[in-house]
Amino acid sequence: MAGTSEATAKKAPRRSEKVGLVVSAKMQKTVVVAVERLVRHDLYRKTMKRTSTFMAHDETGAKRGDRVRIQETRPLSKSKRWRVVEVVERAAASHDDAAPSRA
Repeated sequence: MAGTSEATAKKAPRRSEKVGLVVSAKMQKTVVVAVERLVRHDLYRKTMKRTSTFMAHDETGAKRGDRVRIQETRPLSKSKRWRVVEVVERAAASHDDAAPSRA
C-alpha cells in the first residue's frame, strides 16, 4: 500500500530560479529583468558574458536597478513566464536627487 501513496503524491518538478537586475519597471505589475551568465566559446575557449532578458510579473514593487530573484511559472501572458519572488538588493538612491543644483 505504501507504493500507491507515493504514486498519488507525485512531486511537482522544481521550478527554475534566476537572479538578475531590473532594467525596466515602466509597466504595471511587470518588470524586465536582465540575467547574466558565463559561457565558454566552443573554439577559442574564452569565457564570455551573455545577457538574457525576461519579463516577470511583479507584485513586490521592484524598481529599476534592484537585484531580484525570479521563478519560472505558468504562462501569464504572451511574453511573461516568470514572476518576482523577492527583492534581493534594493538599488542605491538615485544621484539625480542628491546632486546640488548649479547656480
